[in-house]
Formats: sequence, C-alpha cells, structure tokens
Amino acid sequence: MTANAFEKTRRDHSDETLEDVTELIYRLSGANTDATAEEVQVRTAKLVEALGVSQPTVTKMLNRLEREGVVHIHRRQFVHLTDLGLEIARKSAERHAMVVAFLRSLGVSEVVAELDAEGIEHHLSPETIDCIRGYLAVSGSRE
Repeated sequence: MTANAFEKTRRDHSDETLEDVTELIYRLSGANTDATAEEVQVRTAKLVEALGVSQPTVTKMLNRLEREGVVHIHRRQFVHLTDLGLEIARKSAERHAMVVAFLRSLGVSEVVAELDAEGIEHHLSPETIDCIRGYLAVSGSRE
C-alpha cells in the first residue's frame, strides 16, 4: 500500500508543471470559457514575470511542454495552448476553483485558500474531487 502511495505522489509531481503552466497560460490570456486553443495565448515575457523565473527557465519548460503536445511556441513572440493543453488547463482551473471553494467553506481565508489549493489540487484523486464537488453542491458553496 505504501509503495503505491509513493508512486502516485511521484506521478502527481511529474504532472504539476504541465498542469500549472497550462492553467497559468489560460488565466493570463484572459480568454473566456468559449475560447479556442489558439486564442489562449500569452507572451513568454508574461510567463517569466508570473513565474518569477528567468527567460531560459521558461524557454526550457515551454520546449518540454511543446514536445508533450500541450503548447505551441511562436518563437520570440508568444505561446498558445493546443487542444490538449486547453483541456488540461480547463480541468486544472476547475479543480483549483473547487479546492479553493472547499477550503473557503471550512473558513480558510481567501489568500491562504489560494496558496494551499495550488499544492493540494495536484494530489487529489478523481474520487476526492467528486466528493468535494458533491459537498459543495449540497452545502451551497460556489465553485
């Protein structure tokens, strides 16, 4: 049982960057929920600023994500999500909002809920997400 828990955690950690960056591109783009993948785009300089890392670090990260098929890089201009990237970003944003709403329903402050959700959201099973969704629906808390 313990080995499976560690394996799951390692797998979750490997997906964190992919989920975080696609979600960040989605948020920074300001795109509405009906936006196509090509419309969900940001300048790489905005990512550097938002992540608080160097341009080479962002470039390396984006190159990896492009190899994984979730972003398309327009050299020295901007990056946009692929259809797969958009799907991941939307699911990530929904999961993040749900965890924030759950924590807020427990009385956690907005600032702390946002910070905590950023770490928690990647490690929740689909079962737990479904239970949180059900809890929020019953309790009347908004997602």
